[in-house]
This record gives sequence, structure tokens and C-alpha cells, in this order.
Amino acid sequence: MGIDLILEPLQYSFIIRALIVCILVGIMCPFLGAFVINREMGFMGDALAHSVLPGMVVAYAVGFSPILGAIPNAIGVALGIGYIVKKVKMSNDTSIGITFSALFSLGLVSLSLIGGTNVNVEDILLGQVLSTSITDMYMTIGLTIILLIILILLYKPMVFIGFDFEGATVAGLPSAKLDYLLLVLLSIVIVMSLQVVGIVLVIGMLITPVAASSLVAKRFPQVIILGISFGVISAVLGLYISYYSNLPSGPVMALVSFGIFCICFIKKLVK
Repeated sequence: MGIDLILEPLQYSFIIRALIVCILVGIMCPFLGAFVINREMGFMGDALAHSVLPGMVVAYAVGFSPILGAIPNAIGVALGIGYIVKKVKMSNDTSIGITFSALFSLGLVSLSLIGGTNVNVEDILLGQVLSTSITDMYMTIGLTIILLIILILLYKPMVFIGFDFEGATVAGLPSAKLDYLLLVLLSIVIVMSLQVVGIVLVIGMLITPVAASSLVAKRFPQVIILGISFGVISAVLGLYISYYSNLPSGPVMALVSFGIFCICFIKKLVK
């Protein structure tokens, strides 16, 4: 009976594509999320998710994959925020709040201006992983491979900068450039996640699994490995629950992720 429950959805090709993308997002979000939390950029992740709306709308309007429109939009916003923070000496929260509210509003206005297209606001905000195309799947696979290679190669410098930015700079590391690179990688991972959980819930996959793992793991590598495990479980289990209960996939995945966090939190309290 248990095997049948697992295999039944896999008779549909769109479920297989969705499952592959969910697993990849479940891996990449916590992996990068560990560095994001380490650099205290959690709000940046949520802001970038909202800021890519104009790029997604334009891509939808001209018939392209939303990923193609969102990636340059997200990278431009991330680098722009980083530049403002460093050059104007404005606080992260202030510059992020101004930028993402303006761009999210621009995206909503653009949706109204291009009325008549098949753009579904709910799909953008909450994700629609079941509509993942073959092109989207291959793009996600390619981006995941590139991101994994970069993070593995730059693992030690990234960890150093996360724990001691000034010390890493004194030690001769290009801390500012690596910070910009982290923003670019964060942008790409967020865009990858939008198809799965949407703009509103992307932070649930980026931050929550890592936050849960940090409650029970003691060392940074353990936080990453356990966070990835929680991310994959949240994505896959959420997809199956949504399939059998006829609920939207993105919110269910976010709730599963939050449930794992609650379990880890309780375990931490009673320890």
C-alpha cells in the first residue's frame, strides 16, 4: 500500500518534472540559506523574491519562461542593493525595504497594464510547480550544478566571511566581491524556488530548514547537511500531500518545513 502511494503520482510526467525540481530546490535553498543566515541576510531573501515580479510579468507577457525574466531582474536588484548599502552607508533594512516595495508595486501595476494575458497572479505569488515545463526543469538542473560547483569551491572563504567579515578582509580575502557573489547566487536560487513555492513563500524554503537544523546541529557543516535533508523532505512530502489532498503545493511545502522547525524547537527545549 505504501509503495502504491509513492508510485501512483509518478505515472504522470508533470509530477516527475515537479518532483525533480522540488528536490533540487530542497537542496539548493538550505545550502545557500546557511550562508544567508550566517551573513544575516534573511530579509534580503524575502525582498529579492518580491522584487523579481516585474521581470516575471514581462517574461509571461512575451511568452517566455518566467525564469528568463526573473534571473536578470533579481541579479540587478541584488547588486543594486549591495551597491547602495556600501556607497551611501544606508542600512541594509532601509535600502532593501525601499527597493523591494517599489519593484513589487511596479510588478503589480505591470500586471494591470498588460491585462488580457494568461498571467495568473496566484501562480506567481504561491508557485505552481505542477506546471513546470521540460525547459524549466533542464534550466533548474543546469543552474543547480553551477551553483553547487561555485559553493563547493568557495566554501571556506564564504564561511570565513560569514563568521568574521572584517577578519577575512584583513586576511586578504576579497570580502566585498564575495559578498556581491553571494547576492548573485541568492538571486538565482530564489528564482529557482519561485516556480515551486512562489514569491510569498520562498523564505520558507530558504531559511526555515536551516533554522531548524541550527537548533539541533552543533557545527556549520552539520547545519548545512541537516538543512538540506529537511529541505528535501519538506519539498517532496509537501508535493505528495498536495497531490493527494488537492491543495496548493507551495503552501503545503512551507507548512511541512515549519512543522519540522517546530519539532526541532521542541526537541531543543526539552533537551
